[in-house]
Amino acid sequence: MTFLKEPPYKHGTVGRSAIVLVNLGTPDAPTRSAVRRYLKEFLSDPRVVEIPRAVWWFILNLIILPFRSGQSAKKYASIWTREGSPLKVHTAAQAMLLRGALGERGHQNLTVAMAMRYGSPSLPEVLAKLKADGVERIAVLPAYPQYSGTTTGSIYDAVFGHYGAVRNIPELRFVRNYHDHDGYIRALRQSVQAHWDAHGRPDKLVLSFHGVPKRTLMLGDPYHCECLKTARLLAAALKLTPDQYVVTFQSRFGKAEWLQPYTAPTIAQLARDGVKRVDVLCPGFISDCLETLEEIAMEVRHDFEQAGGREFHYIPCLNESPAWIAAMAEIAEQHMIGWPTQMVAAQHDEVKKDAEIGRAAALKLGAAD
Repeated sequence: MTFLKEPPYKHGTVGRSAIVLVNLGTPDAPTRSAVRRYLKEFLSDPRVVEIPRAVWWFILNLIILPFRSGQSAKKYASIWTREGSPLKVHTAAQAMLLRGALGERGHQNLTVAMAMRYGSPSLPEVLAKLKADGVERIAVLPAYPQYSGTTTGSIYDAVFGHYGAVRNIPELRFVRNYHDHDGYIRALRQSVQAHWDAHGRPDKLVLSFHGVPKRTLMLGDPYHCECLKTARLLAAALKLTPDQYVVTFQSRFGKAEWLQPYTAPTIAQLARDGVKRVDVLCPGFISDCLETLEEIAMEVRHDFEQAGGREFHYIPCLNESPAWIAAMAEIAEQHMIGWPTQMVAAQHDEVKKDAEIGRAAALKLGAAD
């Protein structure tokens, strides 16, 4: 087995710690070629599509990519901003603000980096850079509140795959989920309540989560259960009765049955049933992206209005809301317990002094550095 080249080991250094915020990913540009590259990487992940590889290769390369890339590029173009992809823009801002929030809580010698599971900056690239920067402890924070093997599980695969070729592996910690974390629920509640304070309340609140094949639930994936728990906790925080909200699942892909009820037909039926106003929140997305800004705020809105609905309100994702940044800091802190990121000056000086003593001893024994 061939291992990646290690940077020279330096005695007497105090290793850094890092949080890596990992989101799904996005094309580099809203063009057919860029979208094709992105979709090929994304849909080639066996965690995402559980179909025999040989069969799926023909479906993906001869049917999906030739026809879907152009269609998807037009959708991306409809939400693209001057700064770039909304998902990447929001994720980068979240990482920067998280670093600031942790700094205000007294954490030092800490890096917060952004990575994408598919596209750039890729997870292996980010992990390699952290090693080069002297990071010895890494906590991986997926941008998925609810665990699924198709999302968080895939991030784990990528991390383990990268370190399978690394000789000197840093300490690793993983955030598995935070679907019921108090700070996350609090941030969602504040977001919804702020919208209602400004625009009034709807006839029905729709909580739309990204869908996954129903087969994954039957095979033991907890995603469905965690989505329902998030919805239940949020409804309780908003003091909603069961008839005031509905949980749905969006973004179905292919012909297989996915988790139900499906978002688009459910909202259209609400309009036909006489519901005049719906508000839609997507709690499973912490950053606005194609699935929220185009699929929900454009396509589903159109379906609702065509079916007779009058008012459609899309409530934005948590994005950079102060309550969410504070919640992220809480989640990160809980997974950094025991790390030397909050040392007082005297402790830091003692650690540095000990490192220098160790370096002197190593050099005396013939170490190069």
